[in-house]
Amino acid sequence: MKDKTRNSGQPRVAVVGSGYWGKNLVRNYHQLGALGLICDKNPETLAQFREQYPGVDTCAELAEALARNDIAAMVIATPAETHYELALAALKAGKHVYVEKPLVLDERQGEELVALADHQGLVLMVGHLLQYHPIFVKLKEMVGAGELGRIYYVYSNRLNLGKIRREENILWSFAPHDISMILALAGEMPDEVTATGGFYLQSFVADVTTTHLHFPSGLRAHIFVSWLHPFKEQKLVVVGERKMAVFDDTQPWADKLLLYPHQIEKGGEVPIPVKAGSQRMEVPEQEPLRSECQHFLSCVQKGELPITDGREGLRVLRVLNRSSMALTSMEIKQFSQMDPRALVLAHLGQAPTAEPSYFAHPSAVIDEGVEIGEGCKIWHFSHVLGGSKLGESCNIGQNVVIGPEVSMGKGCKIQNNVSVYKGVTLEDHVFCGPSMVFTNVHNPRASIKRMDEIRATLVKTGASLGANSTIVCGNAIGRYAFVGAGSVVTRNVPDHALVVGNPARQIGWMCSCGVRLDQELTCGACGRRYLECEEGLTEA
Repeated sequence: MKDKTRNSGQPRVAVVGSGYWGKNLVRNYHQLGALGLICDKNPETLAQFREQYPGVDTCAELAEALARNDIAAMVIATPAETHYELALAALKAGKHVYVEKPLVLDERQGEELVALADHQGLVLMVGHLLQYHPIFVKLKEMVGAGELGRIYYVYSNRLNLGKIRREENILWSFAPHDISMILALAGEMPDEVTATGGFYLQSFVADVTTTHLHFPSGLRAHIFVSWLHPFKEQKLVVVGERKMAVFDDTQPWADKLLLYPHQIEKGGEVPIPVKAGSQRMEVPEQEPLRSECQHFLSCVQKGELPITDGREGLRVLRVLNRSSMALTSMEIKQFSQMDPRALVLAHLGQAPTAEPSYFAHPSAVIDEGVEIGEGCKIWHFSHVLGGSKLGESCNIGQNVVIGPEVSMGKGCKIQNNVSVYKGVTLEDHVFCGPSMVFTNVHNPRASIKRMDEIRATLVKTGASLGANSTIVCGNAIGRYAFVGAGSVVTRNVPDHALVVGNPARQIGWMCSCGVRLDQELTCGACGRRYLECEEGLTEA
């Protein structure tokens, strides 16, 4: 990463948005001697800050802040829906960027920001505050050093009465910090995410959610968040093979991190717990936000990657989106077992229609408990097994088997003689060529049942899988990737990659329109240009 600091001393920042949380950022950067500008559209707020911090410049327009050559970095603390637009403008102007959680709301926009920051040699940091809490830093060090032994499970409770919102549910409001901490402790991404919730105060805005994460290593975690709770609780519990730790942020500093050296004796038929008293862990006290602000300034000054950089923000965003999809599915089921349109109709006070909104040939078999989106077509002798979900406008060819419990996004096209087995997930607009093959067990034997050993396969948005190709289970096919006919995929395929052969190897890149890119990563058909990123390519 190139160093874009505009002077050899302390970098100066502009805080954009100085309301409920932004005022705390203003205070900290001012105390650190790095506050150069406050940008806010509210003139009364700016007047108050000019009185509170004499000599600090203020402005109402982002363009004025971006034009300042003495400002090296932008600190964005505005509503989540504005993050992408503001961060994009700041990066294009050559400014380092800190943005409050979540990074953005759309994964593709997040990928674009990460790629642009890399290309510009700029710092992009996300405000996952608790990663900088001295108590969590100590806990993370203990886990990393193996002091707790192998980690069995982690759970996090973040509960309170209020602050109730209309623009985002409790999951997006409370859970990002907990997801960030759990991912940091796990050191891997979950292979399974489920969520349930309750919608009590407002239709379509969850007030209470429980998210369950399952990781490839066997670690499990759950996150319980609520703004409809009688008392405040902010607790992270880590249960290890040797010891257990509790980070309780509502306690006085000396009691925030307690270690329990409990033991489990396994000598007899039934394991016996041997309890031990709690131990206080001594950690120097410091305001977490001060540590976070200092870390951002240090990364800007030294050109280093932050602990919570853009990619870490993307990982949290992906877990949030997978949790949201699970919540949406549950919400739909509350209103209708037949058709997702019923959710909208119920909100409007209308009764759902009993007529199917899709076409199925008379020879097709559709089991009970299947959800089929509007406009789907299911052709001769195909079978959709129970628990499967098809998004709208999918086209299912002849002699296709889907399920059980397969999830497909909208606009997918499955050609003849394809079986989409349990464990396979297709995102939007996936193309499966005739007679291509998915597997779901790595070492099948006819005489041995191994359905409890299914390995998940994810085919991301826009990917194309050629005729007679084979996708070995446990791998992911990236967005708009292209798998050549007859290829055998034995490892993850990057976004936009073109792979062929047995085993499949990459020979080039593909545009989202389906045309191979030239050496400059430009499409000769539609003119799109691309940049390389961690996941493969992203549109420039």
